[in-house]
Amino acid sequence: MRIFKNAWFRRLARRQKITDKALREAVTRAEKGNINADLGGHVIKQRIARPGQGKSGGYRTIVIFKKDDKAIFVYGFAKSERENIDKKETDTFKKAAKQLLALSDEQIQKLIENGGLTEVKP
Repeated sequence: MRIFKNAWFRRLARRQKITDKALREAVTRAEKGNINADLGGHVIKQRIARPGQGKSGGYRTIVIFKKDDKAIFVYGFAKSERENIDKKETDTFKKAAKQLLALSDEQIQKLIENGGLTEVKP
């Protein structure tokens, strides 16, 4: 399972001190079937705890997820900042999922080289 974060999410994670370890843990939970919300079309919502706190007041992350293949963190927000994403945003993430999951390893490597994606190392 390869785990990535897009450039937008990478900036959020850096600002909010969301660690790669926390991202790996969220994907591990999803791999075991513990998904906070399945939005359809390979798009899930996973909670991530704030550093030193619990998940309930933490972050909601939108992840493009295909079991045993890839997980790409594409968006996140603090629950205290907004309640949820709307249908238009969900549809946009589903379209992005189709495109991102269809990428070859070579195309992913180019995105990494160009800064569009960063791989979360084990």
